[in-house]
Amino acid sequence: MKTKKRKGKTMAELKITRENFEQEVLKSDKPVLIDFWASWCGPCRMLSPTISEIAEEYKDKVKVGKVNVDEEGDLAAMFRVTSIPMLVVMKNGKVTNSAVGVRPKDQIVKMI
Repeated sequence: MKTKKRKGKTMAELKITRENFEQEVLKSDKPVLIDFWASWCGPCRMLSPTISEIAEEYKDKVKVGKVNVDEEGDLAAMFRVTSIPMLVVMKNGKVTNSAVGVRPKDQIVKMI
């Protein structure tokens, strides 16, 4: 799994794109938490540190991916994203849970 650096920290989140969606999400042997976001979205920026914490703390149990809705409009349309941030949990290639808006960490962990 590739990790990116942000402000000196290693990020455990994956950037999900059309190109890697099947491999990273549909064929994942772990549950996948997907964060649909955009750089201009204030609530998305508020939620981002929480998503990073979950990605790091649960990296052995859960795959955490981020989908930039401006760059990946097809994926956003596929999930009928109308408001962001939107969180989707997928297991075995199927959506098992979703939520729109900023949520506390414990609520997000319960979704998974």
